[in-house]
Order: sequence, then C-alpha cells, then structure tokens
Amino acid sequence: MPDQATRGVCFVVMGFGKKTDFESGRTLDLDKTYKNIIKPAAEAARLKCVRADEIVHSGLIDLPMYEQLLTADVVLADLSTSNKNAFYELGVRHALRPHTTIIIAEDGMKAFPFDVNHVLVRQYHHLGEDIGYSEVIRFRDQLTQAMNEILDSDPPKDDSPIYTILHGLTPPLRAEQTRSRGGDVSSEGAPPAPAPQPGGSALSYNALMEQVDDAEDRGDFVKATTLLGEIRTMLKAADANRPEDPTLVQRHAFAAYKSEHPSRMEAYAQASDILKVLNPETSNDTATLGLWGAIQKRFWNETQDRSYLDQAVRAYSRGFYLRNDYYNGINYAYLLNVRGINAATRAEAIADFVEAARIRREVISICEALLEKEQVSEANQYWIRVTMAEAYLGIEDEENCKRKLEEAEAFSPVEWMRKTTDRRLESIRGFLAQSPLKELSEE
Repeated sequence: MPDQATRGVCFVVMGFGKKTDFESGRTLDLDKTYKNIIKPAAEAARLKCVRADEIVHSGLIDLPMYEQLLTADVVLADLSTSNKNAFYELGVRHALRPHTTIIIAEDGMKAFPFDVNHVLVRQYHHLGEDIGYSEVIRFRDQLTQAMNEILDSDPPKDDSPIYTILHGLTPPLRAEQTRSRGGDVSSEGAPPAPAPQPGGSALSYNALMEQVDDAEDRGDFVKATTLLGEIRTMLKAADANRPEDPTLVQRHAFAAYKSEHPSRMEAYAQASDILKVLNPETSNDTATLGLWGAIQKRFWNETQDRSYLDQAVRAYSRGFYLRNDYYNGINYAYLLNVRGINAATRAEAIADFVEAARIRREVISICEALLEKEQVSEANQYWIRVTMAEAYLGIEDEENCKRKLEEAEAFSPVEWMRKTTDRRLESIRGFLAQSPLKELSEE
C-alpha cells in the first residue's frame, strides 16, 4: 500500500527526454516538465509520483504500465509534442476509469485531435531547454490544486468522455478483486492497488540518467557513453519489443563521438553505429540529422575522404530544409564553404560559396523570428545570437557580426562556449580569404 503519509499514487503518462514538436518545429525537454512541475506538484498533494521510466521490471513493461492505468489514484497525461504513446495510454485510462485523470500540454499545441478537443486540457509554457521559474511556480500550484480537488471530491466528478457520454457503464475490475467482493462490482471502480515493485536491484532510469548528466557536466564522455549503453541494455531486457527512445539513442551517439575514446576514428565509428538505429540517411528528425552531419564532418576532418564530406552536407541540408532549423542551416553553410574550397572546378567552388551566402541570409531571418516570437533559455539566447554573428560574418557584414557577439556576451557564456565561437569565426575568415567570389569581383 502507499505510505501512510501519502494519499495514493499519481501515474504520469508522457514522453521522456527531449522530443521534437513537429507542429511548431521546437524541441522540448520533457524531463524538465516532469522534474520541475509534475513531480513536485504531485508530492505537494501527498501523492507518490511514478513515471513509466522509473519502473524497472523484469518482464514486459506493459504489465505495470497497464496496472497503473487501471489502479492509480490519479493519472496525469502530458500530450506535449503530440506523443503517440501518451495519447494511446490516455485512451486506455479513459476506458478503464471514469474519473481522476488530468490532461496537460505545452501551449505550443494549437490544435488538439477531435477526440480530446472537448476535454479540459491545462496548458503551460515551455522554453524548450528549460521552463521559466514563474511558470514553474504558477503551473505547479495549479496542478497541486487540481489533484487536491480530485482527491477531496466524494464521489469524484467524471472526466472520462466515455463514461460521461455512455451512461450506465461499470468500470472494470480484475478477477481477484471481483471475487474478494463476492462478485459485487461497485460502480465506483477499482480500489487503489500497490504500485508494482522494481524487479532486481537495478537502478532506475532516472537515477542512471542523473549519473549521465553529472558525467557530461564534468566532460567525462567516456563514462557517459558507458552509462547510456547500460541504460539502453536495461530497457531492452525489460521489453525487447518496445521501440527505442530516439532521444536516448541520440544522446548515446553524441557522448560516443565526444569521448574520442579509445581513438577519434573508433569513437566516430561507434557513434555512427549507434545512430544507424534511427536510419539517419532518411530520417526526418532534425536532431538525428544534425548528429549524423557532425559525425560525418569529423570523419572528413580525420580522413579528407570526400564521401564523408558529401554525407555531412546532405544531412545538414535535409535538417535545415525540413524544419528551418538554424543549427543545421549554419552548419550546412559552413560545409558548403569547406566543399567549395576543395572543389574540383572553379565553377563548383563558386556555386557552393554563392549557396552558402544564401543559406546564411535565411538563417539570419529564422533566428530573428525566433528571438521575436519565442521565449528561449539563456543558453539558447547565446547560441542564436552567435549563429547570427557567424552568418553575418559569412556574408561579410562585420558590423552586424560584432553587434551580435556583443549581445551574446550579455547571456554569460562559459569559457568553452566562447572558445567554440572563436574557432568557428576564425574558420569563416579563413574561408573568406580563399573565396572564389573575390576573383569574380576583381575581373
């Protein structure tokens, strides 16, 4: 049974990690929503908060998941990024229980599917990488109040459209619960049941991910790579048929190539193998495409094999055009300059340099729109402005380049961020010195 100090269990249905919202093109860190808003809100309402990734189970993860959807005192479903699993599990909960279900979503979702557009959906604002402090406090208090109202109502108000529309339905009970009641099935639904216990002594997903965060913060990408491999193995052992979380695979690939262990080429090869699970050559995910481009670019730097350069250009190009993604766009322009300098003919070199300038102008427009319309974290404020500075430099607008660098400094970048920026700008100046367009202007 739940702790005496608690009032029951809140089971959370949502995506894990960073997910792309394909309606807006933004990437949201859903773990920040869970850790900063949902879990504290549930605990303030004296509920034990459980998310599927916190259950390490020796068999199929579906068993404890369905048990929680049936028995949890409160189910909270976050539909942000239109997560398909979250929608499905919400439907299961609505079929199983007439009440005590709360639905939330990030306010970037402008249109909900017909089946839920007439149900109460509480909305919050996500910055992408983080959530503003005032928004955390506001929405956390709102959720705690909603949970307390549900728990204090006797009987709770129906919130399932199934039970609201189809009158007279009886919520299901498991066979042993029916027998324990002498065959009398109450219309109030199943009583709270104990939360399923983790199998074995394995650490939970969240505990291991905290170790990954710590390793990456210290720059220990070797340890981060090892931990992420262990997490993926653990999840596969729990349910071999469940598709892998793309965010976890992406993070594993990133840590692998950043580790440069046991050698650069071996690290890049490992990262490439990891990412192939997500079919990067044909993927529509901008994060996957950006990672694939970064890995192929590093192969090119080590080998000068033109095939790697071409693959990197294709990946960044696809990532840019699919979602107007400024990160992919600025890297696409950068590699067009690299390819132009290494072109077999002057005509090819000119074509690449002209296209690089066009892409940079588009990137500037995209970044301007982001700064006008989006609330973004301080880190992203820095990177957006630095991207604009690089784009301005690439089109030989030194004045605006300097202006954007000065603006970026206001967001207190750490030293490694400044060094990365300086290296990129130095490379751009090197490209401009070798630009075939200079020859045209002199003719």
